[in-house]
Amino acid sequence: MDRPLLLKIEGVSKSFPGVKALSDMHLELRPGEVLALVGENGAGKSTLMKVLSGIYSVDEGAFSLNGEPFEVTSPRQAQELGISIIHQEFNLMPDLTVAQNIFIGREPRRAGGFLSDRELNVKARTLIDRLQLPLDPKQIVGSLTVAKQQMVEIAKALSYEAKVLIMDEPTAALNDAEVATLHDLIRRFIKPDTGVIYISHRMGELKSISDRVTVIRDGQYVDTLDTAATSMKEVISLMVGRRLASDLGPEGVRDDREVLLAVEGLSTKPLLKDVSFELKVGEILGFAGLMGAGRTEVARAIVGADKISAGTITLRGVPIVINDPSDAARHRIGYLSEDRKRFGLLLNQDVNANIILSSLRELFSRFGFVRDKQARARSRELVGSLRIKTPSVAQIAKNLSGGNQQKVVVAKWLVKDCDILIFDEPTRGIDVGAKEEIYGLLNDLASHGKSIIMISSELPEVLRMSHRIAVMSEGRLTAVLTADEATQESVMHYATLRPEQSIADAIELGIAGPHESVQTTRKAREK
Repeated sequence: MDRPLLLKIEGVSKSFPGVKALSDMHLELRPGEVLALVGENGAGKSTLMKVLSGIYSVDEGAFSLNGEPFEVTSPRQAQELGISIIHQEFNLMPDLTVAQNIFIGREPRRAGGFLSDRELNVKARTLIDRLQLPLDPKQIVGSLTVAKQQMVEIAKALSYEAKVLIMDEPTAALNDAEVATLHDLIRRFIKPDTGVIYISHRMGELKSISDRVTVIRDGQYVDTLDTAATSMKEVISLMVGRRLASDLGPEGVRDDREVLLAVEGLSTKPLLKDVSFELKVGEILGFAGLMGAGRTEVARAIVGADKISAGTITLRGVPIVINDPSDAARHRIGYLSEDRKRFGLLLNQDVNANIILSSLRELFSRFGFVRDKQARARSRELVGSLRIKTPSVAQIAKNLSGGNQQKVVVAKWLVKDCDILIFDEPTRGIDVGAKEEIYGLLNDLASHGKSIIMISSELPEVLRMSHRIAVMSEGRLTAVLTADEATQESVMHYATLRPEQSIADAIELGIAGPHESVQTTRKAREK
């Protein structure tokens, strides 16, 4: 006789004012299984998990655990049933220890009701050793790396003797080595009576960690596939409901194109030193480098967010002075920050207000009054062309998914009609379908003569999208590579090149670029 499903969800629906987030949703988790749950931003993944973990109440539907029906009325009840969720944004107290975070609200007490730190640390050590985690119960959580904070969250979830572990984007902030460690931990957790629901936008991870993949789209169940017998292209196609663009990057930019922006000797205290490059009309210039290399600092210096200590910026052959981002906007230079929630959006304002914000005075006001009808018409036009998923332009920005929030920021600068757009991590935290739309948008903007600087930590993204790639290391520009000469190996070489190093190693390895790249690298070294 077959064992009952570990978890079964049938006919679940959930509505919020103005939007139906889930409609007749189905999901089945087998014992001993890692089930990947995928879908575009706004597809309903997080809503479904919040319903399952008791954060949201359900409008209709049925749940069963090991064949027994149950209802979830609160997160505490879900934990008592053995259902634990680890959210993408950690729910940790940075000033408390690892042990205190794991057992918060459940601390062992001595006679008289006093907390017992000794017993707490022993209890935490037992759990940490069982999970084989590289943690010290007495460490302050705020001093830990992101990967170790993730482990604290996992330890806390498993301290409830979880049977179903839900992981929402667990690797979003982890590097490859940390991802491998996390996957090893998941495999150790999986037993004949446990299971994991694994939500991720990183398609490459699914092959290595999941047994099956459940696809949802627009709040509805689409299909469940065996991972081993499925291609990721098939999964992505089901997610977005359409064929995606090919992996081909933009067409080349002719050498005779006008230089729109020239940066010479750009320096800031304490990081940037003598950064020089050119941006041509209709070009996508990618910026690559390791974390802390200075890519974002270049963008912030250009738009006046960081003070320049030396160097010049020339626009169409005329030197300009940019003291703050409003100066940059007047010169038709737009900056899309990597932290869209802090620096790109007014989260508590509606979509319309966010889109027209940068152009309100010059395009949508007259004699001090806002031309609301024209503003909303333009906002609706951009919502349609960018495929922003929102009930209306009156929707509050914080209620949109990450990918749709990013599109609202793009729309804001499209209204401004900037000639130069600086995209800092344009696809961070958004799904593959939204990524393809952003890629298509960048290519379309470049084909219409817009000049783009694209900063990305995803090397395949930089290689795919860029006409040329500027590589940075330790605050200096170490190479500018054409699309033809750029490879993962050559970019990573220049990204790790210290200023005092010779390029002889690169020449011997056959990864040093042509004259421009070698000359750029030598100049950086001599400076």
